[in-house]
Amino acid sequence: MSDALLAIEPGLAGLAPSVGDHLRGLRGPLHERILATVRAAMAAQGRSLTGGQGQGLALGVQTAVDTFVDAVADPGRELTGTREVFHALGRTEYREGHRVDALRTVLTLGARDIWAFLVEHATAPAAPGGPATAPAGTDPGPAPADLYVIAGALFGYVDALAGAAAEGFLAEQRDTAQDWATTRRRLVTLLVQPDPPTGAALHAAADAARWPLPATVAVFSVDGTDAEHVARSIGAGALAAVVGDAIRVVLPDPGTPGRLDRARQALVGRRAALGPTVRRQRARLSYRLSRRALALHQLGALGPDPVVSCDDHLLTLLTAWEPGLAGHLAGTVLAPLAGLRPTTRRALAETLYGWLRRQGQVVTVAEDLHTHPQTVRYRMRQLRGLFGPALDDPDARLLLTLALRQHPTGEPDRSGDG
Repeated sequence: MSDALLAIEPGLAGLAPSVGDHLRGLRGPLHERILATVRAAMAAQGRSLTGGQGQGLALGVQTAVDTFVDAVADPGRELTGTREVFHALGRTEYREGHRVDALRTVLTLGARDIWAFLVEHATAPAAPGGPATAPAGTDPGPAPADLYVIAGALFGYVDALAGAAAEGFLAEQRDTAQDWATTRRRLVTLLVQPDPPTGAALHAAADAARWPLPATVAVFSVDGTDAEHVARSIGAGALAAVVGDAIRVVLPDPGTPGRLDRARQALVGRRAALGPTVRRQRARLSYRLSRRALALHQLGALGPDPVVSCDDHLLTLLTAWEPGLAGHLAGTVLAPLAGLRPTTRRALAETLYGWLRRQGQVVTVAEDLHTHPQTVRYRMRQLRGLFGPALDDPDARLLLTLALRQHPTGEPDRSGDG
């Protein structure tokens, strides 16, 4: 907004001092007229001038009228104070839950009524061949040419006040959004932190975020940084925040019919991992599993589907939880195969894996490998010579199964991540 009314309407510099004096003399009735108009406009919006915001708006209208009347008499005076009043009113409008254009509507109606009031108190039109006249005993008021100048100043002035109010509205909206995001991020962090928060701390954080604490939750880990957009897309009270290198979404009561399906649909086109549904107090478990699953998914270890569920990949999560552990396991339990030629090692590893999975059913293993049962028996005799009693030990068989699941050729990948 300009610092002076003269910058809005330069023609004010040519007005006679009597014009400003005339407007100042109308200040009292003008207040009453405009407040009545504003009261009616607010009633149409279901509001009144009796509450705190209504009283503030009434004071703002009075300030706006006083400033305009004084500025017509002294158009070089600064308008900064009035602009700040309407900037503050715009902020309050947002806090009170009103629309951004509600205050502009009130200002526009007020400006029209000021113009109508000034026209009513202007010099009467001149009769043909004679001078302009006014009722006997009254101030003649501004001439029509002066009114045109005042009109330009008035409507430009109101636009400037409406602009200041809109700036205040948007500033409050921006500040509130930043505070809101911080509040929700704090709640997400509390839910997934290593040490569970006290009940009082969690309830206080949930109240601040206006989030009813659910009995159960599930945590999604999602590629990206636009947490607010993801939460809105999922809906259903989902909380989202960027924690670490990805978005973490806490979905309340995921067992509600259709809720998980809608969440998956909202994540179409993104890579994401869904942690298991757990009691709220165990939210960190769902978070940790989804975090690790997303990391494996990014490496291509969990298949082609963009949205995966941890419950469908528990064995992979178990064997690949600690990078390098699966490779170390394979290198240890498959050591008897290490000295063989690559082709022999591969054939024996495939046969052993099939034999373990088929629980020793030689014919079924042969069908799986497209070979003769006698070949399978021959290879198993070789394997028993290499592994000995380990093939009959349940724990050793479990370790062999896990190792061969990760390294079916019998050649451990020693690059690091298992």
